[in-house]
Amino acid sequence: MGDRKEARDEEFQSFVIGRWPRLMRTAFLLTGEQHAAEDLVQSTLEQVYVAWRRVGSADDPEAYVRRVMINAHARKHRRKLREFLAPKDDSGLVREVADTGDRIAQAEDRNALLKALAQLPPRQREAVVLRYWEDLTETQTAEAMGCSVGSVKSNAAKGIAKLRAIPGLSDMATQGGRK
Repeated sequence: MGDRKEARDEEFQSFVIGRWPRLMRTAFLLTGEQHAAEDLVQSTLEQVYVAWRRVGSADDPEAYVRRVMINAHARKHRRKLREFLAPKDDSGLVREVADTGDRIAQAEDRNALLKALAQLPPRQREAVVLRYWEDLTETQTAEAMGCSVGSVKSNAAKGIAKLRAIPGLSDMATQGGRK
């Protein structure tokens, strides 16, 4: 029995090491603060560890973990706790380290993009983050958010429309595309 527990622990540890940067990026984009993102990922992984036998044998363990994280974030938001994606004074903010090939990291003014993202309502922010940062399909996003594909389409479209309406943000994207 001890060997199975050790194997399960090693499998969980390997999963965490391999997925930590991506989970942190998603959590940071959802919460807006490095410490809040770390707390969200850690509490998610605590929940997942307890059920790792079931989670590890799932078709897509990463999708399962992402769903747990989205639900935990949604519960926190429902309690009306305030989140700040881009604080007024960001001197103490630890910058997210982007994955190699992350197109968003190539934007000229990432801070402006994060401030714009902070202006979106939580469900629109979740839809935009999962669809466009995490590059999930509409179906995967709907599963992660616990809603219909139509809700994902609606929230993502409204979120993108609000982002496009922010002065200077669309210019930044256009200028970045010419380089």
